[in-house]
Amino acid sequence: MISILLADDHPVVRAGLKAVLETEPDLRVVAQAGTADEAVRAAVDLTSSEPSGLDVVLMDLQFGNVTTEMAGVAATARIAALPRAPRVLILTTYDTDADILAAVEAGASGYLLKDAPPEELLAAVRAAAAGQSALAPAVALRLMDRMRAPDRSLSRRETEVLTLVAAGRSNQQIARELFISEATVKSHLVHIFTKLGVDSRTAATAAARSLGLIRR
Repeated sequence: MISILLADDHPVVRAGLKAVLETEPDLRVVAQAGTADEAVRAAVDLTSSEPSGLDVVLMDLQFGNVTTEMAGVAATARIAALPRAPRVLILTTYDTDADILAAVEAGASGYLLKDAPPEELLAAVRAAAAGQSALAPAVALRLMDRMRAPDRSLSRRETEVLTLVAAGRSNQQIARELFISEATVKSHLVHIFTKLGVDSRTAATAAARSLGLIRR
């Protein structure tokens, strides 16, 4: 029996996922969480108190107000670091490089989109529980594209900088939020402009959005 924790801030989404998962005799939803903080607490409780532990966490990426609440990536990292850590499978609407790379680097075992058919979700849960990676075809294709064209791919830090640029932050604000110097921010921007073949912050943001590097 594969035990599953559902972490999503929409009750209707959790109810739908539970209904799909529990049609299978080997899958059981043992807990639900409406925030990333609740997901971490539930994972800690289940891995420490349940004899069989917890096998898989289905984790959304964004919960409520992202400026005040823990995001799914941070929760993924904390859960992946637990003793007897369950596998974390991201289930989200976002398919940008920024989101995918952040999730994988945080320790996610798989990444699915919410429009995935039920059979793909079920297969991914079983694969994750078995210690295998589980990537949606669109996500796997995006990662392959990064490997084929590394000169156009942004690093994790460059993506963070450009995401903040797109949000209207100044170099000074970006430096403060990322705990780096303004000179480092400017250096990252030079590399970003070169990779994307642009010469302004506005053009870089537009190009990155069209390429799926940051959220629209």
